[in-house]
Amino acid sequence: MHKVESLQAFDQIKLLADSRRMAILRILMASPATLTHLARTLGRSPAWIRHHIKALESAKLIEMAEVRTTGTVTEKYYRAKSGAFLLQQMILPKTKKPALIFSGSHDLALEFAAEHLSKHFHLLSLPVGSLDGLVNLRQGLCQMSGSHLLDENGEYNTSYVRHLFPDRDMEIITLANRTQGLMLAESNPKRVKKIADLTNRNVLFVNRNAGSGTRLWFDSELHKLKIPAEKIKGYDRVVATHTEAASLIKNNKADAAIGLQAAAHQHGLDFIPLFEERYDLVLPREQEKSISPFLDYIQTADFRHALGALTGYNTAHSGEQIPL
Repeated sequence: MHKVESLQAFDQIKLLADSRRMAILRILMASPATLTHLARTLGRSPAWIRHHIKALESAKLIEMAEVRTTGTVTEKYYRAKSGAFLLQQMILPKTKKPALIFSGSHDLALEFAAEHLSKHFHLLSLPVGSLDGLVNLRQGLCQMSGSHLLDENGEYNTSYVRHLFPDRDMEIITLANRTQGLMLAESNPKRVKKIADLTNRNVLFVNRNAGSGTRLWFDSELHKLKIPAEKIKGYDRVVATHTEAASLIKNNKADAAIGLQAAAHQHGLDFIPLFEERYDLVLPREQEKSISPFLDYIQTADFRHALGALTGYNTAHSGEQIPL
């Protein structure tokens, strides 16, 4: 079985922006080939092929597979160093302040803290949900993630971090506890009172993206209640953030969603609380120094006081480290 290699070096990715080199590499990913074979396949001269082969070889994208000698003819066979390549390159702003990339579950308190600390660094957000955020952190696509994944033992986040980072020294730090529930149109015209009411065909639901902690909780709850997903109108319509879900309800494009009490409050929606959860920040320990202004701030009285304006947040344990 051939492997897939992830390319993160900008020089390698830039080299493959040339369609001619990409064409050569794709042929060599399928099977080894000589300069003559490549020239015939691509309708180019061997000298033209040799120029690009040298560039790909220098970038460590291809290698010589073997040398065959038949009589007086010697042929060199080249092959790609991987069966496929995954291109990964984050393009960041060029400023004096460092850029900190966050990927994980969307959170309003995190947005507030990022705005407060904007003089220290750019906090750039890629909201993909708790699970995919941890995967992005594992792959080096961000420096910090945010998660509220509840396991079967009733523990938040720790088992997932242990599983995904068995070889890394990781930190889990609580940002806050927060209340989630049913976000509903003002005055709740569809009279939704509980999860089972979402099966009413007059109720248009908007869901969260797969892999988000909210979606995983909701799917688990449907399983417990033995409610088939297809019974919920709008189950397959998804958004990436609590704010997007609340906005759709506010603009009469949906009737209900599972989301943060704070998001419902900001949009003037009705809200029925369902559960309180712990939202944690997850980061490799080697990133602690670069993120220290953020970690210091969430332990301050100012942060706790400011979050009082966000309905449904409990900061009693903000800044506490969760043992792994």
